[in-house]
Formats: sequence, structure tokens, C-alpha cells
Amino acid sequence: MPRLSLRWMLPALPLVFLAVVLVAPVLRLLDEGLGGAGDVSWWALWQDDHLRWRVLWSFAQAAITCALALLLGLPLAWVLARLEFAGRGAVLRLLMLPFVVPTLVAALGVLSLWGPRGWLGEPLASAGFDLEGSPWLLLYGNLFFNLCLVVRAGVDALEQVSAARVGAARSLGASPWRAFWRVEWPAIAPWLASALCLVFLYCFSGFGLALILGGQRYATVEVEIYTLVAYELELGQAGVLAVWMLGLTGGVALAYARIEKRLAAPGRITPVARRRPQGLGQWAAVAGTLAVLGLVCAAPLLAIVGQAARALLWGQGGAVLLEPATGQALWNTLRFSAMALVLATALGLTHALAVRGLDVAGAARGASAARGGLALAWRAAAFLPFVVSPVTVAFGLLLLYPDWTASLGLLVAAYALLAYPFVAKSLTAALDGLPASYAQAAATLGASPWRVFWRVTLPLVSGALRRGMAFAAATALGEFAVSLFLSRPEWTTLTTLIYQRLGRPGAGNLDAALVLACVLMLLALLAFAGIEGKKDNRSHA
Repeated sequence: MPRLSLRWMLPALPLVFLAVVLVAPVLRLLDEGLGGAGDVSWWALWQDDHLRWRVLWSFAQAAITCALALLLGLPLAWVLARLEFAGRGAVLRLLMLPFVVPTLVAALGVLSLWGPRGWLGEPLASAGFDLEGSPWLLLYGNLFFNLCLVVRAGVDALEQVSAARVGAARSLGASPWRAFWRVEWPAIAPWLASALCLVFLYCFSGFGLALILGGQRYATVEVEIYTLVAYELELGQAGVLAVWMLGLTGGVALAYARIEKRLAAPGRITPVARRRPQGLGQWAAVAGTLAVLGLVCAAPLLAIVGQAARALLWGQGGAVLLEPATGQALWNTLRFSAMALVLATALGLTHALAVRGLDVAGAARGASAARGGLALAWRAAAFLPFVVSPVTVAFGLLLLYPDWTASLGLLVAAYALLAYPFVAKSLTAALDGLPASYAQAAATLGASPWRVFWRVTLPLVSGALRRGMAFAAATALGEFAVSLFLSRPEWTTLTTLIYQRLGRPGAGNLDAALVLACVLMLLALLAFAGIEGKKDNRSHA
């Protein structure tokens, strides 16, 4: 009886949490968009030129980013996976840093580089190429954030390609190019498709980058929903938009879950050995890889550090560090993130163990279509917070729990909702690669399920747990949309304080925003590095 209870209680925590914090608010939003929107038509979205443009542009910028990330990321991944050179390990370790930088910091980094006062933007504007008001800033910001996902997935995939198969193709006369397309590409395509699904979801439902970099012309649907709720009080129209967004992203998330399940099967292969670059062409490829990564991934971070240093030394940005509002925002950011991280870790751990239990039970009893569908559905449930954007989450909570919108519990729960998928996904991938025989051997020696978990399972997946917690912590520290909707004035965080400074005129406020952004970036990087640790550099986020 206890084991049966534990089996059913294990998924209860994430299941109840998702039902209360995500599913119920989404259903309330559906009611607002479909039934409670008054005279707002379900098809009004496609009849309004302005709203139709917002949706089509949201889709287009996500698709363009995916295409650019694939075109740039695949060659970069091949160089990093196949060539051994000094500094390669450091490059792989630093590769995911842009992904953990908060969105507002990334947006300011892009402006520091390409904006009117940016390192590259100011000379270009003087030459007649003003990038302000163009789609380039948003597309570059998306690429800065997401290129690392494609490169990391490509490197991991290429390291799973069998050296024997590649060698057999070459021995039969295939050129390196033909061997790549006929042997390596089919093996790595699912990995890249998985990463591109994530890139599309992040770009399509992104908020912070689009709000700062999109401007009036190139803002996305998420910005439009926020504007309708916060400034125009058009809840019905905002609900219709949010419902359409849910429908458009749901199929992408389901495809992502299916691909991830295909990649879960462990296998034993001998990967292709890396070699030192030979000849001018391969050394040029290494140099080109470092140059592209430097321009896309490192330059915005360096630009914001440089602009913040300028604001501290010669501008008016130093005073903001001594203001009481900054200390309060720092304290709020740290305590909200810490509470959310604890909850997100518990949710992610129980969710991953529930997925593992369903898979093991299905394998032991013979996988039926119904059982396989249940396992896939529960696996996909972890990605629901990726499908429902932060703006939609906050809007749904605002509609469903109007009396609790200024409560600390609801704010922390919303933070944890957006952070826990990273823990669940990282642990699920680690448990998928863990042979069931380990736990079975411990059980046959008399160990209880709880002791098996603590003495066998947890030590083997501790690296994945740290990785997931690191990404969850960085997500909570940089959360922006939820804070705009649900926090009190006295609960201002560093992200909302930066946004307030950006909304005020004057060079002093811009300098203060740059300094605060640099502080927030440092916090996120320290949290990520401190939690992840030094071992096991691979990331599955």
C-alpha cells in the first residue's frame, strides 16, 4: 500500500501545481477570449490589419531566427565537435552564458552595441545606416539569446555519431561532404530539430527583447497583449490574442516533446575522434568560429560592461548604487528567486521521477498505446510553461485570482512555474540515460525505494540536477513579465527598476539602467556558475 500511494503521490505535486497555476488560469483566459469577451469576435484578430501584422511578424521573426541560427550554428558546431584547439573547453563552457543572461540585460547589451549610442550603432548612424526602428535589433537579440542552443545541440549530436559508420562511408569512396550528408546529417537532424523547436518557442513567446528592441513597428503579440491589458484595459481582445498564441505554440511544443522522447534511448557508440586543425582551411574555420561567436554572443555582453563602466567613471550611473530603491530591489530579487528556486527544484524533481516511473512501468508490463501516450503526455507537460508565455501566465493569473494578485505566494508560484521546466527537463534526460538495472540491483539487496533514490539515483543525476537548478535560478533572477503584472510597488525587482529607468528621459537614467543591468548580469552569472559547479559542462537546456 505505501508503494502504491507513493507511486500516485509522486506526480501529485507538479500535477496540482500545474492545474492551479497554469491550467486553471489558461481556462479562465480561454473563457475571456471565447465566451466572456463581449462583442469581441473570435476572428477579429484576422480582420484587424494591426493585430494581423503583429501575429504574422511574431511568427516571421521566430522563423527567421531559426533559419539564421541553423545556418550559423551547424558549421560552428561541426568545428567545435570535430577539431581540437587551445581554448576549446573554455568556449564550450562559456557558450551558454548568453542564454542565462536576463532578457532586459540582453536587450541593453544589444542597444549598447547597435543602438544610437552603441559601439557599432553610432558610427553606422553617422554613415547613414540608422538601425533604430529596423527589425535588425530584435533579430540580432534573438540570435544572441538562441544561437548557443543550436550550437550546443549540434556539438552534442555530432559527438553521438558513430565513428565506424563514418569510416565505412569514407572507405567506400564517399567524400567528406558526402559522408556528412549521408551519415552524419540523418543522425544529428533530430537533435537540431529539438533545439530549433525551443528557439521558435522562445522567440515567438518572448517579451523582454521585443518590448525593448521591437519598437512600435516590430513589437510582437506578447507586447501587444501587455499593452492591451496594462494601458487600454481591453481584456477581451487581449484574451483572444492569448488564445491564438496558445494554439499556435501548442503544436510546436508537442513536436518538441516527441523529438526529445526519440533522443532519450541510450546507446553505446564510439564517437568520431577530434583532431588538430590541419591546413589553412581548417585553421580559418576555427578563426571564423571564434569570430562569429565573439560577434554574436560575446560582443553585447562586453558592450554593456563597457557602457556601464563609462557610466560609472564619467557618467551619472554611480549614484544609483547608493539609492535605497536599489538596495530594496536587490533584496526583492534575491529573496523571490531563492524561494522560487526551492519550489522549482521540488517540482522538477518529482516531475522527472514520475516520468521515469511511467517509462519503467510501461517497459515492465509491455508498452501499450495508452500507456505510451500517458508517458508522452506527462513528459510533454513539463514543457507547458514554455508554450504559455510569461505574459499569458501573468494575465491568466490576474483574471482568475484578482484578490491574490498582490500576494507573495502567487508571485513566487509564477516565478517557479517558469523556472521548473529546466530542472524537469535536465533530470528527465539524465534519468532516461540511466539503466534501470542500477536501481533494480539495489532493490534486490534490500534497499527501500527511498534509500535507492538517495544512495543510487540522486548521486548519478546530481550533475543534471545542478544544471537544471542553475538555469532555473538564472530564469528567476531575470524574470520580468510576471513582475510587471503581479508585484506591488514595494516589491520592485532589479528588472522592473531597470525598465522604470529606461522609461524616464535623460542620460542619467540611461546610465543608471546600464549600471543596474550590469549588476543583474553579474548576479545571474554568479548564480549559474555557483550552482552548476565545475564538472560536467554539457547542458541540456
